Amino acid sequence: MTSLILRTASRFLITLLLLYSIFLLLRGHNAPGGGFVGGLVAASAWALYGIAFGETSVRKSLGLEPQTFIALGLGLAAVSGLIALFGKKAFLTGTWLIMDLEQGRKLEIGSPLFFDLGVYFVVLGTALTIILILEEEES
Repeated sequence: MTSLILRTASRFLITLLLLYSIFLLLRGHNAPGGGFVGGLVAASAWALYGIAFGETSVRKSLGLEPQTFIALGLGLAAVSGLIALFGKKAFLTGTWLIMDLEQGRKLEIGSPLFFDLGVYFVVLGTALTIILILEEEES
């Protein structure tokens, strides 16, 4: 039997934790954080949701199996490394796309962001796989 307080609080906390994990992901280039820490925070959000509502609710909410997140993350990390090869640079060398915006502003999107995003998904998928298997065994 789960607590009504836990169920109510987890509905609000999952949103805050997922937003914080995205903040950590995007902050990781210039300060502590990045894909690994962001993925762990996201996995902890889903773990809290799983404790409150059960493993089947987490699987329904995710919409994808955790192994899909692992494959997506590995693919993103590999693609971020391959981008440099097209520019005749070493594998995983950072490359940036600079787009001119209005009023003289520029938007710089780099391959390290895609690598961090890949790490984020790999960590999220791995942690969720472990957490959901443990939750299944407990039920």
